[in-house]
Amino acid sequence: MTPATDIDVDPAQVAEWLAEDPALQVIDVRDVYEREAGHIADTRHIELVKLTSAADTVERERPVVFYCRVGGRSLMAAQAFRASGYEAYSMKGGLRRWADEGRPLSPEGGHVADH
Repeated sequence: MTPATDIDVDPAQVAEWLAEDPALQVIDVRDVYEREAGHIADTRHIELVKLTSAADTVERERPVVFYCRVGGRSLMAAQAFRASGYEAYSMKGGLRRWADEGRPLSPEGGHVADH
C-alpha cells in the first residue's frame, strides 16, 4: 500500500489497497440500520458515536480507512485519528460513490440506505 498524502482517498484507491492487502483496516462508521442495508464486505463496523471508546481496538501501526454514506462522518473520524497519530483516511464520496461506481456491496443485493 502506497500512502496517500491527502486525507480523502477515492473509492478506486481503497479498492486497490484492499486488493493488495485484504486485511487493511477499513471501518464503516454509519449507524446499524445503514450497515445492515449494505456495506463493503469484510470491513469492520464501529458506529461514529462509539468510535472514541473503541479507538484502542484500531491498530495504530497500520493504516485505517473510514467510510460512511457520503463522506462527512468518515472525514471527522479520519481527522480525529490523524490528530492522535494514526495514518487515517476517509473514503471520498462514501459508500454512495463506491456503489455508484459499480463496486459490490454485501450482503448480495445490498444497497446504500438513506440517512
